Amino acid sequence: MSKALGLLSGGLDSSLAALCLKRQGIEVTAIAFATPFFGSGKAESSARQMGIPLIVQDISEIHLDMVKKPRYGYGKNMNPCIDCHAMMFRLAGEMMVEQGFDFLFSGEVLGQRPMSQNANALRSVANYSGHPDRILRPLSARVLPITPMEEQGLVDRDRLLDIQGRSRKRQEALAKEWGLTDYPSSGGGCLLTEIHFSDRLRDLISHQPECTVSDVELLKIGRQFRLSEQAKLTLGRHQQDNEALRNAATGFHIVLRALGVPGPLGLVTGQPREEDLKSAGAILASYGKGKDLREVKVLAETTSGELTYTVSPMAREESQKMAV
Repeated sequence: MSKALGLLSGGLDSSLAALCLKRQGIEVTAIAFATPFFGSGKAESSARQMGIPLIVQDISEIHLDMVKKPRYGYGKNMNPCIDCHAMMFRLAGEMMVEQGFDFLFSGEVLGQRPMSQNANALRSVANYSGHPDRILRPLSARVLPITPMEEQGLVDRDRLLDIQGRSRKRQEALAKEWGLTDYPSSGGGCLLTEIHFSDRLRDLISHQPECTVSDVELLKIGRQFRLSEQAKLTLGRHQQDNEALRNAATGFHIVLRALGVPGPLGLVTGQPREEDLKSAGAILASYGKGKDLREVKVLAETTSGELTYTVSPMAREESQKMAV
């Protein structure tokens, strides 16, 4: 019995690819990767439904390094899909060699995504992965060149599929036929494909090239304001955000809160000047209960102690010009 290790996102295509091989009697194991931009939850649910072992690997740091400078560039937003798929195959390939799997597979479909799943992109992914002769795409295998795995009899080419293009009717019909009932809708799942998040990430990387995974995690919280080239403010929208910001605060951050009036918590990152802190305080005051007051006192918790500023709440149209 041959053994295959497959990339599993938990979406319909990757799940069908795994089932396509499992139905041939191939021993299938899946691997899912976790980063600040996507998690493994959907893959875990899919693997349970299919009865397939799943390996979860956190690749946050090396993935962020790749996102900053992708070899093949970005898609419509900040999504470096070709580089991302190649990295996943490279890491899965290392595990394939270490644990004795015969080949790798994925749910990629020829022509489904014009930029990242055309024939050239699929070849680039395979070549850049370091394992170009050990990658199988079961859903489109019969419209792609034959692979060594098929030639060697590790997999039956006649029982692979010939899906191509953007329509998902074939996949939906197969899901029904093979009893795959619980799967997410197509698209989504990766924050790098979202316009709003991509704008925030682009701003962060341009102003702070050495940003870390923790810095990226902050982009998911509350409102974001670019105070200056050196500093940024993250402002909570509600109590859950405020708690998240408090938990995220380290010795490198400055925590802001209004004194005497209820309002959001703020977190200043970067290398703020005094005028940056005053701007941050004015923005914070404008989103709290003291927004209509003439002046509000704001407490800044810094590494060297606490500072108090008296600020006038900033006009909303002014703060919006600084929003990221």
